[in-house]
Amino acid sequence: MPVLPATEAHVDEFLAQTSRSPDEVIAKLPQLKRTATVREVAVHAVMAGCRPEYFPVVLATWDALTNERAALGGGWQSTSGPAPWVIVNGPIREQLGINSTGGVYGPGFRPNMTIPRAVGLTVRNSFGLLPHELEQATQGVPGRWSQLIGEDEEHSPWEPLSVELGAAAGESRVSTMLVRTCEFLDNRHFHEPVEILRDFADTISRSGPWIFRHSSVGIVMNPDHARVLATAGYSKQDVREWLVEHCGKTEQQLKSVGKGLGAKQPDGPFDDEHFHRVFAENSPKALPIVVAGSPNAAISMVVRVFSDWSAASFPVENSGA
Repeated sequence: MPVLPATEAHVDEFLAQTSRSPDEVIAKLPQLKRTATVREVAVHAVMAGCRPEYFPVVLATWDALTNERAALGGGWQSTSGPAPWVIVNGPIREQLGINSTGGVYGPGFRPNMTIPRAVGLTVRNSFGLLPHELEQATQGVPGRWSQLIGEDEEHSPWEPLSVELGAAAGESRVSTMLVRTCEFLDNRHFHEPVEILRDFADTISRSGPWIFRHSSVGIVMNPDHARVLATAGYSKQDVREWLVEHCGKTEQQLKSVGKGLGAKQPDGPFDDEHFHRVFAENSPKALPIVVAGSPNAAISMVVRVFSDWSAASFPVENSGA
């Protein structure tokens, strides 16, 4: 894709949006001893096609990524080729025109596309992770540098992810994690709310992505699915606890695809009927749930988190600081 020229004047416009020093190191890759400063990140934000007012969100995204063990470790070079998944909460969504409704993963919304692209250019240019060289993705993830969504707080029956993570309601916040892929859950013919949960459990429990004993999985829940569950009396935490209880496979089911856990765990071996749960805990760290998308069809998304994540959100600095 083409890039915009990062002239000194344009970079200065971006730097004017923050009180942070241009020389502050904000991004790092310790094992390669490579870093990126606020100025370098601004250069890449210009090149990516961001507007100056997006820059505080770009910086908050790097604050979040630098808090992630996977991003500080081998995540950017993993054979999975994981993508940074950026979730934005609070009034900054409306101020910048961040999409949180129909086609939330699709094209047509400049901040959704250019903010994660700015991250990708920093990873490529400042860290030097070029495809077929230091980047080791086997097939990689479609849309690796375009996965930013706003949470549709206005149509969600539940508290936003940022509030679950400890932020005050109404704060502009960014959360991020590395993710491997996304899978549709299309269920518009259910008769009872629990059928939706069973469909989520079946999708989450698929053996293909099972590489660790436990994993984290995100859900981008359609507002209609969320409404049906909330009307039936489920809080977001109720949904999470139901899924934690029901997502998993037996030892025999895992053995049948060559992924039995018995010989790999200190508490093994396990009986064939032993039920291995996907999740290790009932928390947003194990299962972040975000309401987004259009209610025009009851379609939700399951997002495979790479390893785990910190379950933290980071504030967006006031633009024009």
